[in-house]
Amino acid sequence: MSRQPYVSEVVEVPSNVKVEVVGSRVSVKGPLGALERDFGNVPVIIRLDGNTVVVESHFAGRREKALVGTIAGHIRNMITGVTRGWRYKLKIVYSHFPISVKVQGNQLVIENFLGRRSKITLEIPKGIKVSTTKDDIVVEGIDKELVSQFAANIELATTLRGEERISPHGREGGPGVLDGIYVYAFENIK
Repeated sequence: MSRQPYVSEVVEVPSNVKVEVVGSRVSVKGPLGALERDFGNVPVIIRLDGNTVVVESHFAGRREKALVGTIAGHIRNMITGVTRGWRYKLKIVYSHFPISVKVQGNQLVIENFLGRRSKITLEIPKGIKVSTTKDDIVVEGIDKELVSQFAANIELATTLRGEERISPHGREGGPGVLDGIYVYAFENIK
């Protein structure tokens, strides 16, 4: 395994965004809000150089080189979040029992999934805005990780497991149940 003496990646900072780096903690402030993240558990050096953020590692192997790119990607997503925001769209799919989805306070409530009487309730994290229409759910926010994780949690809440997956014809998988809520798009708000 050969180690390179130095690996770095540069992240450009737009003029309407303010970035602060204190040790391994990165704070990003922009028109839509502020995000903060601590990368203390990663063996990379993060520093501010004018209007760029430099992520670097000395004597880097494959793992460290990959980590430099990953951390730079996280910082880019933070900058995009505070300037343009993130939006995930989910489609409500059903064949026999119409699924009802509504926002009640800080909870997302899914009713009548596969005709069940019990409700599926998900807590909406702070900083996320959820809106529903007849067949769509829209999840928006500035923190990509939070928005994407909540969208995935909605999809997982209606994923069939074990014996639920067996079709009416007794076969697993097959032409069985497609009912559920599925992520079909993600984009920037602005």
